[in-house]
Amino acid sequence: MNHLTEKIALLADSACDLPRDIVEKMAIKILPLKIIYPEGEFSDRVDIQPNDVYNRMPGEIPTTAMPCLGEIKSLFETIKSQGFTHVIAVALSSGLSGTYGAIKLAAQDINDMVVKTFDSRTLSMGTGWMVLDAARNITNGLSFDKVMENIAHIQPKVKVYYVVETLEYLRKGGRIGQVSAMLGEFLHFKPIISVNPEGKYFTFCKVRGRRKSIDRLIEIVENIPRDKMINLAVMHGGAKKEAEHMLERLSKLPNIKELIFSDISPALGVHTGPGLLGVSFHEV
Repeated sequence: MNHLTEKIALLADSACDLPRDIVEKMAIKILPLKIIYPEGEFSDRVDIQPNDVYNRMPGEIPTTAMPCLGEIKSLFETIKSQGFTHVIAVALSSGLSGTYGAIKLAAQDINDMVVKTFDSRTLSMGTGWMVLDAARNITNGLSFDKVMENIAHIQPKVKVYYVVETLEYLRKGGRIGQVSAMLGEFLHFKPIISVNPEGKYFTFCKVRGRRKSIDRLIEIVENIPRDKMINLAVMHGGAKKEAEHMLERLSKLPNIKELIFSDISPALGVHTGPGLLGVSFHEV
């Protein structure tokens, strides 16, 4: 197929955390993750917003689920009915969620449309940067293969770092050992969490106290050599004020090409609790 006759759709899950105005402007199709409370199931950013969830914590902690196969298939069918010939689906890390596997599985039943699923092996705006790169390349008329190639090229460059207010949620979700969580709380340790090349969480470093942990997060970005231009995102889950202070400080750096401020999907925040702050960047 001549790439000029390709009509490419871009699909991502709601955990990519791209701000809504970008999603709408770039016509990105979003597959919402699910937030489950005793009173029912909600679709992330569709009928429940991140702040709704964070405001109900710590009193109420929902569970989360990935989109069901039926919903993914029906989105593919809708995309097909809109005349698209190709779909690129970028999902949050298969090491943290079954969403990538579910999209891949649903895609097997789709005929007359080429579907490629990409495991971002990260989450939040880490995935968001790859989705945005793909969206721009599609807009600029690049071929399907070239767009895929560029995502694969940007993927290892993207870094994500988080700090959490408390280890309690990671402990409850089995994301961190009981003992290390209890000990960490006792000593007021605030781990800075990152994502390894396999797309799983690891403790990047431990800092004592909230203030210092936020400073350390800022320093990670400030320590990038000034001659390297970066795209930077500052994200928060129920910690807008602190995130705005970080944004203000980091926006003064001379090597930022693009800066995005975003909130973190509750589907991720449920496992970390309110008070989540993060940065994600890649060299350009």
